[in-house]
Amino acid sequence: MSSGGGWTCTGIRWSGGGPAIGWYGRGERGSPLSYGQRLAFTARGERRCAGVRRAGKRTPCPTGAVVPGRAGNAQCPDCARLDRSFSVAADTRADDPRTYRVYLAWFGPGLVKVGITAEERGPVRLLEQGAVTWSWLGRGPLMSARRTEELLRATLGVPDRVAYARKRAVRDRLVPEPERAAEVAALHARAGEQAGWPESLERVRCEITDHAGPYGLAALTGPAAPTRVLRELTPGAVVAGRLVAAAGPDLHFADGLVVDTRLLAGWELGAADERAVTDAPTAEIPRESDPGAGQDGLF
Repeated sequence: MSSGGGWTCTGIRWSGGGPAIGWYGRGERGSPLSYGQRLAFTARGERRCAGVRRAGKRTPCPTGAVVPGRAGNAQCPDCARLDRSFSVAADTRADDPRTYRVYLAWFGPGLVKVGITAEERGPVRLLEQGAVTWSWLGRGPLMSARRTEELLRATLGVPDRVAYARKRAVRDRLVPEPERAAEVAALHARAGEQAGWPESLERVRCEITDHAGPYGLAALTGPAAPTRVLRELTPGAVVAGRLVAAAGPDLHFADGLVVDTRLLAGWELGAADERAVTDAPTAEIPRESDPGAGQDGLF
């Protein structure tokens, strides 16, 4: 996996149910990924702001600002502010006329959240978040969907965010598919019993979707069980390994390394030698019971 010819990485994309690495340069493109393939790449130059992407088009950062290697968001402060000024997640788009869907997403035992996504995006938002099992709850105008999200968070006692650190800490220890489906179905039923749903929100019956197959999670056993995660890229640093699974922004390698592709965004990546080994800084993955596995503010 490499950009070549001045293309800069934008991180992972989920399209058609499968993962790809996104690039921007003379437009935008993607490099589809397949489980079992070997990836070997090195970071070139400096990590620079990825600009702002809106309505399917990317506006480059006007200053080409350098971004810290450990930052989860490849944007400079100015581009990040502009991005959030037109953001549903930041409640700055109350007049958005699109139809929205409310969903219930399961990431691991006890790790469940309620969220919303534009209906036109379908299940892409769930794939991006690393949701293992999920179901729609309702559909309607943005503000009705937002009010329902807030209602169910309070009445069901579930959050609207789950840290990626917590998701990857349990990804290789999931309960069987019937058990996780039953947990989602039970919460869906409880959600339907709550009073106070906006009249303008259409309720959607429970239909369970499971992403363990598209993610390739069955491969996360033995040496491939996640044990360490990429901490940052530095100029000239190498990441190499055989891809066995992907979930949300994470790529899982056969040696237990997890590559958070949010840390690849903003870098120009070049091909490394086929025999190369990872020398980029990594960190041990804390297990779910560890205090370091708390909320990281991203979802």
